[in-house]
Amino acid sequence: MTAIPLSVAPMMDWTDRHCRYFHRILSKGTLLYTEMVTTGAILHGDRDRYLDFDAAEHPVALQLGGSEPAQLAACARVAEEWGYDEVNLNVGCPSDRVQSGRFGACLMAEPDLVARLVGAMRGAVSIPVTVKSRIAIDEMEEWPTLDRFIRTVSAAGCSHFIVHARKAWLKGLSPKENRDIPPLRYDLVHRLKQEHPHLTIAINGGIRTLDAAAEHLAGLDSVMIGRAAYEDPYILADADRRFFGGQPGPDRQAVVQAMVPYVERQLSRGTPLSAVTRHMLGLFQGLPGARAWRRHLSENAHRPGAGPEVMLSAASLVGRRRAEAA
Repeated sequence: MTAIPLSVAPMMDWTDRHCRYFHRILSKGTLLYTEMVTTGAILHGDRDRYLDFDAAEHPVALQLGGSEPAQLAACARVAEEWGYDEVNLNVGCPSDRVQSGRFGACLMAEPDLVARLVGAMRGAVSIPVTVKSRIAIDEMEEWPTLDRFIRTVSAAGCSHFIVHARKAWLKGLSPKENRDIPPLRYDLVHRLKQEHPHLTIAINGGIRTLDAAAEHLAGLDSVMIGRAAYEDPYILADADRRFFGGQPGPDRQAVVQAMVPYVERQLSRGTPLSAVTRHMLGLFQGLPGARAWRRHLSENAHRPGAGPEVMLSAASLVGRRRAEAA
């Protein structure tokens, strides 16, 4: 498949459907990912809760967590039926909960199993099946581990890999520490592309600007941005112009206005305003009035009966502070 040059990483508790809708207003072309959803949640839980998304979110990919071929194949079929554009296997999450289920980053130690998982998923669907991994785990030496993993899994037919360019330490570091402490090895991801030019290779980890993304795209097929896109989401507003041949995204005030119909639809379904606006707190990051925006939403969006007027009032505070600053 043709790689989409920019994506927003799957992030637990962050990239839910409301976050993705908000990000889609900022960029029409960027690929968006769900939070990781376990096979058990899909096979035995509330599928509407875990899988529903707005048609405006396309292109959108479902990330799965699991380690049993038949279950992953069944969930991949569900993803295709639900209308997802891609299904991704998580081989990178280092949390204890994930390890206890024998999936996530611990699967880096079992490339043959991952190959079977991918083979089962690919045999079940026609949409792309991709893998998101680390470069290695624990005491494993980074390059031979990564190279062997990619060679083994690609032999099962997977041609698209997203590599978080850090080793994961499953013992001794928390999931949060695993996002910062192990050193980034961008060079290994670039080497991977050089030695496997027929594969689609995307890079993830510590990339905080579109300028940095553009530098990586000189040698790789795609870049995945994580926390930067959540903490300062307006960086996505220039993605379409830079990477997709489109126009810049709307200005920040227009983004707020564009969210009003969505908020109204969600409120009519019983969704509290705060479930949507919590993802928007960084919209005015770095501008005069950004703190007033965050404070007003944080203090008022959770109140009973709170509606889009809370969001609009918060946005007006930014305009007022900017005028005062000028």
